[in-house]
Amino acid sequence: MGDDTQTAFSHPEDRAMAMPMDNVHDRLSLRDHVVEVEIGAFQAERDMTQRVAFDIVVEVAAPEADLEDDVDRILSYDRLTWAIEHELAAERLNLLETLAERIADRILAEPQAKRVFVRIQKLDKGNGKLGVEIVRVPGQGGAIATEVVQPVVAFVSNAALSNVARLTKVVQTAGSPLVIVLDLPKDRPQAASANSQRQIDLLAVEQAAWQLSAQLEDVSVAATRTEIDWAMKTGQPCICAPAKLVNDATDTPPEGFAELALWFAQEWQAKQVIDVGGTLPATDTFPVEIVTLDQSEG
Repeated sequence: MGDDTQTAFSHPEDRAMAMPMDNVHDRLSLRDHVVEVEIGAFQAERDMTQRVAFDIVVEVAAPEADLEDDVDRILSYDRLTWAIEHELAAERLNLLETLAERIADRILAEPQAKRVFVRIQKLDKGNGKLGVEIVRVPGQGGAIATEVVQPVVAFVSNAALSNVARLTKVVQTAGSPLVIVLDLPKDRPQAASANSQRQIDLLAVEQAAWQLSAQLEDVSVAATRTEIDWAMKTGQPCICAPAKLVNDATDTPPEGFAELALWFAQEWQAKQVIDVGGTLPATDTFPVEIVTLDQSEG
């Protein structure tokens, strides 16, 4: 088998290595990702699902600075699986070619992506794998509209935090996606330095977030922009662990945690704010629903 033929039938990562680009040194890959999906142009492929395998390689420029083990500074793996899930959920398609193009376009909308290889194969069509593979660079495919996912932000006072049954009802009725922001716990260590106290306060909120997450079903803790973005896009309710977000902010977040909740709501372009306990300052920026402790009881 010649080199060209061997490369054509090898994994997209091998093809990427055989087709070098200037200033591209890193590759992100997804291998053997199998999904049950209804797709196909033939009548026999309608009203049934079949196994489809996805292999993706994304080439990215080497980082200009130390990543410092920070997920917010990279193109995360979950962007690849999310691109697949998003396009499969958008509409039923006849052609693998169309699906591959749309997945490639969505991945190339990420600023770090310089080139993408997408291979899609049907696994249940006869004795073998039937598929398509495409290679795309930015500007080669269709433009992807920037999607703004607007969450509901729920600020939970210390008084409300003590009753999990009330908070469970808020989670169930608030709408999706939901991001919970907690008030500053009263019982926390005190430090002489204002900067040290700020970090202690942020960590106290994070501890409360993890405690609450253990008590609420299917509610995760999100500590980075990537985690919060993923939770919002997938409709997973989450509790904000604010330390990294506050410390990494390019502007100056407010000191008070009620005000910080409104600052987060503005950063995330929230569609609504729920004030659980009625302790938020007045605002005209968002629609605010005040849930008193009596109202939140079942």
